[in-house]
Amino acid sequence: MDDRVRDHAAVLVDWSARIEAGDNVVVNVAEGAHELGVAVAEKLGERGARRATMYDSDEMSRAYLRTHDGDFDGSPEHLLGLYENADAVLNLGGTRNTSATVDVPAEKRQASATASKELREVVLNTDWINTIHPTRALAQRAGMSYEGYQDFVYDAVLRDWEALAEEMARVKEILDEGSEVRIETEGTDLSMSIEKRTAVNSAASVAYDSHNLPSGEVFTAPDGTEGTVTFDVPMTIRGRRVRDARLDFENGEVVDWETTAGEGALREVIETDDGARRLGELGIGMNRGISRPTDSILFDEKMARAVHLALGRAYDACLPEDETGTDSAVHVDLITDMRGDSELVVDGETIQRDGIFEWESEGET
Repeated sequence: MDDRVRDHAAVLVDWSARIEAGDNVVVNVAEGAHELGVAVAEKLGERGARRATMYDSDEMSRAYLRTHDGDFDGSPEHLLGLYENADAVLNLGGTRNTSATVDVPAEKRQASATASKELREVVLNTDWINTIHPTRALAQRAGMSYEGYQDFVYDAVLRDWEALAEEMARVKEILDEGSEVRIETEGTDLSMSIEKRTAVNSAASVAYDSHNLPSGEVFTAPDGTEGTVTFDVPMTIRGRRVRDARLDFENGEVVDWETTAGEGALREVIETDDGARRLGELGIGMNRGISRPTDSILFDEKMARAVHLALGRAYDACLPEDETGTDSAVHVDLITDMRGDSELVVDGETIQRDGIFEWESEGET
């Protein structure tokens, strides 16, 4: 086993999930993440945690959804019971076929997502972490060799997280004190309110209200979105490639949209429910180990010199206690590259120009 797999598992168990002796841990292992699953099991054993392992694959999901003819009538109680008794949930992604579910009818995907809402809420009440083990399918989707993709993944995962957390705290403070954010770049002139919101310093640990490894972003929950945004980083959404998505917002809601490819996939997301027409997240990527898109949202949304916006559900950690924020069965991120002629402005003050923060040097890594 590559030593970096064990290092990945150590960061996941110790830094990210903060697992302690006696914790009940559910480990969801994707079909291509076996090696990481073994390394995580080893670490959990060392910590004296209690482990329950679940296995799933995109092909299994396809088989189930395509043959299911009944109603999706809520989350299964046996699964709810498992997760309600969990202290932590570790999701180890790693598909062997990135297009496995592309021929599942849209209405079935939407119905399944809606029916699983209760289960997702239960998981969100645990110390959950999402991560990805590098597979050849993911390398192929990223347009990289397998060895090159492995290097890319571990550069993103095995960071000095304490140092990055300190830098991101600066951005969090700006957003916490701010009232309005404006994003300006080619095809984008978008403003949104962040008043009374709390930004999350997403430093890849539950100690920071952060639930992804790798992470490396600061995010908040916007409101009152106005204007136009163009997402120039291609994404695969529900098995279909979406390119150059442009969204128009009025009074906080999407009123029009278009793409150069994948319009049906974007429409499927937006029409899931009323909340899917609103933004649930504004995120600013700061992980310099992620320098290029790879068509994996777990990595791409953390990419340094980029911002992302999510349609759908807002995270409670960003909201005042008396506000629920955007509620939806979906949370789908879309990304804008800020490395060109761009400005990120908070309350009239430019904090990032052409992807470079005012306090950082262009060659910083």
